[in-house]
Formats: sequence, structure tokens, C-alpha cells
Amino acid sequence: MRKNFGQQTWFYPLPVLIIGTYDEAGKANAMNAAWGGIYDRTHVVLSLSAGHKTTQNIKAKGAFTVSFADTAHVVEADYVGLVSANDTEDKLERAGFHTTKSEYVDAPIIDELPMILECRFTKVNEDGNIVGEIVNISADERILGEDGVIDPSKLQAVSYDPVHNAYLKLGEKVGNAFQDGAALKS
Repeated sequence: MRKNFGQQTWFYPLPVLIIGTYDEAGKANAMNAAWGGIYDRTHVVLSLSAGHKTTQNIKAKGAFTVSFADTAHVVEADYVGLVSANDTEDKLERAGFHTTKSEYVDAPIIDELPMILECRFTKVNEDGNIVGEIVNISADERILGEDGVIDPSKLQAVSYDPVHNAYLKLGEKVGNAFQDGAALKS
């Protein structure tokens, strides 16, 4: 038996994305955004309202970074989603985040977060969403596996649970993509 819940904004998993930007004066900002993901092979999409300082910064500077919140920084990641840079100018400092300018785009890298997508703003799509081209991905070496690429169990990314307003840790391997389903082929 199934239970119907009607129309909800429930989607699993929702990554906890920390969007980094500079304003026109070069001041770093960050916000927590759960509604975003891959747009196509080389682009990301962010569903951000026009009133966000981050949205204004992206349009003004033409760039942004996308960091993945991790278990070590849940409190800080939640904080930058609770307050607006429109009202709290020093929110990055209050969160304890430090930034370094990206080598690839005019946007900040949040030093404490181990994986960053560095993106060039390309357009606002027909739905009003921000689309950006991934120019570079950088990762702290502490989250790399023996194969030299990102190890999800070391990244310890968190996902937003919209049903219970909770953050969940990701990272346990449960199968092999593009392989396990082959057993069902005739």
C-alpha cells in the first residue's frame, strides 16, 4: 500500500550546495542552496530567486563557485543559508569561512570546503534559473582516494532531507554503475 502526499518539494538526494560569489566591490559572499544540479555534461543549474545577493553577484561578476557541504561544516553551511548578505555583510566571517580567489573564474573558493566547481555564468534559462559552465573542479588532496580522484567516503558530502528538515551524510557504496544491471540483460 502507498500513501499519497500531494504536491511537495521532496526530492532525494538534494545536495547541499554552497554558492560562492564576489559582489561588485570584490567582497566574498556564500549562500546555501539545495535546489541545483547538473544541467548537461559541462554545465550546472541553480534555482535561485532574483532577490538573493548571490543572484545579483553572479549576474554582475559573471562567475560563481559551487562547493559541496560536508559533515565537518554542517553548522557553517546551515548558517550561510539562514542569513542573507543583504542584511549580514560579515556572514562569511561569522561562519568561520575563509576564501581564496579562484584561478579560473572571478569567484571565491571557500578554503574549508574540500570540493569546488568553478563556474562561468552563461545564462538565465527560460525558467529563470542560473546556468553556469564548469570551468574547473578542484579538490583538497585529503578527499582523494588511492586512484587519485574524489573518494565519496572521504568527501562526506551532506544531502538535505526536505521532509524532515535534516542533513544526511552520503558516501556508502551500494553498487556499480553501468555494471550491476548487466545481469538482467537477455
